[in-house]
Amino acid sequence: MLNYGLIDRRHALLGAGGALMLGLLSTRARAQTGGGNAKIGVIGSGKIGGTIGGLWIKAGHPVFFSSRHPEELKDMVAGLGSLAQAGSVDQAIGFGDVLFIAVPYRAVPQIGQQHAAAMKGKVMLDACNAVAGRDGQELADEVERDGIGVVSQKYLPGTRLVRAFNTMGVGVFAKEANRPDPKLAVPIAGDDPEAVQTAAGLVRDAGFDPVVVGKLADARRFQRGQAGYGQQVSAPELKQKLSLP
Repeated sequence: MLNYGLIDRRHALLGAGGALMLGLLSTRARAQTGGGNAKIGVIGSGKIGGTIGGLWIKAGHPVFFSSRHPEELKDMVAGLGSLAQAGSVDQAIGFGDVLFIAVPYRAVPQIGQQHAAAMKGKVMLDACNAVAGRDGQELADEVERDGIGVVSQKYLPGTRLVRAFNTMGVGVFAKEANRPDPKLAVPIAGDDPEAVQTAAGLVRDAGFDPVVVGKLADARRFQRGQAGYGQQVSAPELKQKLSLP
């Protein structure tokens, strides 16, 4: 299960100051998660959102699924049991200690604009990919030029963004989750160390092995068309492919 300590003890400061810092971070973690499993708000509950959200429910996390047509999620939610709910994007954002966005990339700017205040300060896992034929050439060109992590943060201002779950199709995630070791590697990247640690724990809870690639600028290394995209490999193999330590 996910450990929300939000600090590696090996890097804790020495002495009373370090103990105080650890206490403050632990208090913050408990406040974020209610002392137990994180409540997760899913924005976009299609194939990826529904599948990854379902894996988190199996791990014990309450999940609130949302879409533009939440009534269409009733059957899915009923099948997932008492930890699953469905409703509007507003409700999902209000519910979640952590947010997971999996929508067509063209919807990201509008979501960021409409919900910036409610999302501010929340950890957000971003699985969205920019596809020119679906999302528009201008947006796809921006992602190609600046890198998808940087662009997503631009359009989702104030969130503690971590790129995750964007490199493989839903069939792979559904089939390979919780397989025997070595687990399937999922690359992640973010600028906020605490958010990255939270995301890494949620990747593990979904049944995969997180590989921290770097900052949001480094997320371009596993966006569509790049070396880290589509790699159905273990963590050591992915690190080797990306020349990570």
